Amino acid sequence: MKNISNSEAADKLIFALDAAGYDEAVSWIDILSGHVGMFKVGFELFTAAGPKIIDYIKQKNQRVFLDLKFHDIPNTVARAAEAAAKMGVDMFNVHASGGSKMIRDTVKAVETLTEKDGLVKPVILAVTVLTSLNDVDLQEIGFAKNTNDQVLHLASLANAAGASGVVASAQDIVKLRSGLGNDFIIVTPGIRSSREPVKDDQKRTLSATEAVKLGADYIVVGRPIRQATDPLAACEQIVKEISEGMTTG
Repeated sequence: MKNISNSEAADKLIFALDAAGYDEAVSWIDILSGHVGMFKVGFELFTAAGPKIIDYIKQKNQRVFLDLKFHDIPNTVARAAEAAAKMGVDMFNVHASGGSKMIRDTVKAVETLTEKDGLVKPVILAVTVLTSLNDVDLQEIGFAKNTNDQVLHLASLANAAGASGVVASAQDIVKLRSGLGNDFIIVTPGIRSSREPVKDDQKRTLSATEAVKLGADYIVVGRPIRQATDPLAACEQIVKEISEGMTTG
């Protein structure tokens, strides 16, 4: 049986910092710094608070996942990615459906910038199919493939274009690992505690233990911690479940 430390398990936990503004976000950062591996800054918070929330997280010596899902013409996304790298984020994402040229140009731009300026290259992820979407949703949009096949198709495209990994549902991990190997990073959002499942708009999710056991490198947890009576205890419970998944995986 593997001997997993608490810090090893916590490093795999990304907290979704979906706060309405700067002050609320700071309060969560202060509570959870040292208890999670990374803070995810998404659309709502970044629009409200801007780069200064990234600065605050870095001042606390914590890691940042900038979750803005860049999707535009290749040049625009590449320039946005350079700006993200200059802010010192540890991870950011683009939409795989933007195509291989968009991903390839973004990876090249970030590699060139970080090498020139002596910066650490962030992990570049591709978003495959949002966890709020299922087969019916994809049919409505006009995709011919089901969610599993579409995820693998987009992940393979992203891998060939140089992305470090993908954001994908826990239910897609087995197929991704089989098709792309163990070095391709998988970040899994929408994770729930096995003790306190939350009913919301996530349609394709698993518990923390299940996701890690299947091979997720990182899991993203938001509402189960934010909505808990005791958020820190809820966080510690998730870390415990991650450890169980690492031990049995």
